[in-house]
Amino acid sequence: MLTATYSLVAMSVEHASVRASLNAFHTLIRSTFAPEPSLSSGQVDFACLAMQRLYDAFDHRKVELVLIPAVRKLTHVADRLLAELDQLRRTAAQAMNWLFARARDGAIEGKSAVASFCDTADKFCSSLLTRLEREERELFPVARTALPVETWFDIAHQLIAAESRSVKPRATLRTRPRGSITPVPPPMRVDNNLVRGMAS
Repeated sequence: MLTATYSLVAMSVEHASVRASLNAFHTLIRSTFAPEPSLSSGQVDFACLAMQRLYDAFDHRKVELVLIPAVRKLTHVADRLLAELDQLRRTAAQAMNWLFARARDGAIEGKSAVASFCDTADKFCSSLLTRLEREERELFPVARTALPVETWFDIAHQLIAAESRSVKPRATLRTRPRGSITPVPPPMRVDNNLVRGMAS
């Protein structure tokens, strides 16, 4: 089915972009933040803002908006897998919630506190990266065989329409159904010098 192939390739391309962003953030945390004896409020806010944007991008992927709703509606063969994917998302949201709560206290002092912050950021990244991998390795094959041809035509049409509109993620998180946790970010006080340094 060419429409299924097109749709899954489009989703894989999007996955590659999201994966690259998650890996870049994970590397930043481990190479720049983890060795520090303390983190300034600007560094903490920068990390939280980066996670907010990553979570928003994850939330607005084609898989989330188009493929998973179709699988949920038309087949029960992937119910257990979808529940496990939902749990990975909740784990990431819980990690981000903890970091947002910690960010409200401002700077983070001491190696153990920095390590805890970085370990929680690791959990955020690893949960979403694991979900991406399992979607490609497990969900895509199930969807390819379980969804009828007409559904794949509809999915391909939605993907093409979305590309033509160039839809961008919203700045804030939408409320998730099925008991998912919606992180609430702290007021951001981004250190512009830090941002410029990381962008250079």
